[in-house]
Amino acid sequence: EEMDQVPSPGSGKPTLTMPRDFNLMFQTNVGAMSDQSSVAYLRPETAQGIFINFKNVMGTSRAKIPFGIAQIGKAFRNEITPRNFIFRSREFEQMEVEYFIPPGDEEVWKPEHEKWLKQSKDFLLSVGLRDDLMGWDVHEGDSLAHYALACTDVTFRFPFGEQELMGIAARGNYDLTQHSEGSGKSLEYFDEQAKEKYIPHVIEPSLGVDRLVLALICSAYAEDEVGGEKRSFLKFHPSIAPVKAVVLPLVKNKEPLVKAARELFESLQVRWNVQWDATGAIGRRYRRADEVGTPFCITVDFDTIEKDGSVTIRDRDTTEQIRVPMDEVIPYLSEKIDGY
Repeated sequence: EEMDQVPSPGSGKPTLTMPRDFNLMFQTNVGAMSDQSSVAYLRPETAQGIFINFKNVMGTSRAKIPFGIAQIGKAFRNEITPRNFIFRSREFEQMEVEYFIPPGDEEVWKPEHEKWLKQSKDFLLSVGLRDDLMGWDVHEGDSLAHYALACTDVTFRFPFGEQELMGIAARGNYDLTQHSEGSGKSLEYFDEQAKEKYIPHVIEPSLGVDRLVLALICSAYAEDEVGGEKRSFLKFHPSIAPVKAVVLPLVKNKEPLVKAARELFESLQVRWNVQWDATGAIGRRYRRADEVGTPFCITVDFDTIEKDGSVTIRDRDTTEQIRVPMDEVIPYLSEKIDGY
């Protein structure tokens, strides 16, 4: 009867239903029986696996604090409103680092937190995210988790608005303390230099892989004009472009030319994901490569087999073309893609 008198914030009319239980974790059953004893939950985050294995890592790696444990894996959340393509979904991939540091006040953890803020931003820039689309969101007051000493998000301006992309949190020793109390096992670390035992504090950079991929696509999309025609293409950084290069024989009906192109393709295929495209006019093949973000188009032409043994390498972003000897193609691409 009371609910009949509570107005909806949207309509102002008393149309609200009674409160219902809702669990953000997915429930399942482990084993042959489907009773209360077999109930389990899909993990809503990947971080706890690191904390559970902290003692094993310490015992087998002989690591000394400060050190970090990184992992990537699936997480599952029963989102009420999954939306915006792959930005928010019920099954997603997470990358996290738990970086363990000595306990202490702001003088200890704050410099480490600020270091990870800079390194996280530098990483995002290095893989191709646009600086002008990124920002910071510092959590304070009620927006800060009860266990956190500090938390700052890297935000990204997606087409549907500015949203969280990556979080860097100073989590204190909350997680290891909870696991220690729950299991009855000591998770203390003995610091040989300080000659004391303590439960380490942790800095946690956490990044959703799906969101990062979406941000990369948004950052990479570009339009320009080539030869009087509008061109849409993806300016992926060569290191993260799904296809690193495409090999293009100028014609497909001249056996020596096709053979030379195929040999080059197969040698590149050993190291990178490359494509073969022998169909259509060369300009159309360039456009196909541009649309999927392929940084380099390598054309094998008649001069390759009849004169200098060189190929033409076209840069996606500038459309400039250079001649490179066949035996120097791999070193050239290695420097551009891998940086060495």
